[in-house]
Amino acid sequence: MLTMVSIGIVGCGYWGAKHIRSLQDLGLDHLIACDADTERLANIRRRYASVETTTDFTRLLGPDVQGVIIATPMSTHFSLARSALLHGKDVLVEKPLTTDVQHAEELVEIAEQRRAVLMVGHTFVYNPAVDAVRELIESGELGDIYYLDSSRLNLGLFQHDASVLWDLAPHDLSMLVYLLGRNPSQVRAWGSAHVNRRLLDNAHIDLSFPGGTRAHIHVSWLEPIKVRRTTVVGTKKMVVYDDVAPTEKVWIYDKGITVGYHTDNFDDFHLSYRFGHTTILNTELSEPLQLEQKHFLECIHLRARPKSDGFAGLEVVELLSAIHQSIAEQGTAVSIGGPARHRDSELGSGSIAVNEFKRSRSEHRNGTVRDLLGERR
Repeated sequence: MLTMVSIGIVGCGYWGAKHIRSLQDLGLDHLIACDADTERLANIRRRYASVETTTDFTRLLGPDVQGVIIATPMSTHFSLARSALLHGKDVLVEKPLTTDVQHAEELVEIAEQRRAVLMVGHTFVYNPAVDAVRELIESGELGDIYYLDSSRLNLGLFQHDASVLWDLAPHDLSMLVYLLGRNPSQVRAWGSAHVNRRLLDNAHIDLSFPGGTRAHIHVSWLEPIKVRRTTVVGTKKMVVYDDVAPTEKVWIYDKGITVGYHTDNFDDFHLSYRFGHTTILNTELSEPLQLEQKHFLECIHLRARPKSDGFAGLEVVELLSAIHQSIAEQGTAVSIGGPARHRDSELGSGSIAVNEFKRSRSEHRNGTVRDLLGERR
């Protein structure tokens, strides 16, 4: 049944071409590729004879198309997704959902009102290795989580219309929120632009979560070695997830520190170090993009809310906006007035949550202004 769904893809560049290849591997019956670049479309036809191609986006809005995947530059996400939703299509938008909080709110509101599937391409949420780390955290095997550290580094690829923050950080932000099951309450960030003075190419982000857990994210286009690594440090055990590793991606370290009795006297501060076994966790090696696509098709068929729904995309856009504010203010702490995360699995049931998000964000911003005024006095 899933292969009978008709899907249109707008944007046939690097990532859009991956979508087409993966959907072809899934055996999708009807696929339409749309791009303004006729040479890109010619390349698609040479590789996939059964794929229909067009330069006209309105072709994807016809009655024979059920879902639209948007893999275009992020500045176009809002207008394309809005048009698709208003024409009754279910939509998968590559990250980030939009580059503006109000635009993200509007897309979520339209999707909820029309009971449409709105899904964001937070690919790491569909990665079996990330799921395995999440299960370790939820099971309590790692103990209480002290902090997480995530690095996404490489030499390039520079974007012409987006900073490293909007290009890379959505992966880590969506992944960390998914791993911990809650939003951060505060962010502090620092960034720098070395190559192109208009766009950040290196950024450090500190996140504070309710309960005391902290997280740090480093994203950069200026590193000599490709790094895609996340470390989780708990009171009982520690985990390293290395996405660059070809097979052994998740390592569990039975290491830690136990604090004995101590007083104000430094000599009475006693620590014991534990060096236990290191375990390699076997995880499924399925392609996350294809798992994400299967989930999109299932949600269309079952009329179900996606794991990375519009609210998840909105949360990441809100975080990115707060991070930008902190960078502009030289690392000032910015509180997050996040949306209600708990919404029913039924499509359309989150319309109240949209209003709750707007109200909480308005109250948070008013409070922030009062707090800043108080500090200046």
